[in-house]
Amino acid sequence: MGPAIIIFVVIIAVIIVVLLPAIFYLLTLQNTLKKVKKKNRTIEPGQVWLMLIPLFNIVWQFIMINRIADSLKSEFAERNISIKEDRPGAQIGIAYCILILCVSVPVLGRLAYLGGLICWIIYWVKISNYKNQLGDFNEDVLDSTLLDDFDIES
Repeated sequence: MGPAIIIFVVIIAVIIVVLLPAIFYLLTLQNTLKKVKKKNRTIEPGQVWLMLIPLFNIVWQFIMINRIADSLKSEFAERNISIKEDRPGAQIGIAYCILILCVSVPVLGRLAYLGGLICWIIYWVKISNYKNQLGDFNEDVLDSTLLDDFDIES
């Protein structure tokens, strides 16, 4: 194999290792926001893809995480779903953002990256769990107790 082939294979490997998880992460965020009623959203689902813009994403990640937390908080409050966090996912999400920024600090960079990666995974799982909680409550489906009140069989 020539050097051009090796470089091509390395580039493809990097894309798979870095870009694919990012795409699945952003899809999780987008799909979570789609389950939030429009009136409760402080960010539109499609805006999560702005994270793919280099340099802009450094600032946008803080804004996005805060807006997702506010959107989820409003949605859970409206649906009377109790959750443990005041602003769902905000603390671990902001920790992930800060740690990723600290990667450029000499000596602490590798440790900050490892911590940031762990926080990112925890944030991703939390948001996915919140998405699943919202999925359990579908306003389009009639409640079976409502059907019982009208003697309608479900």
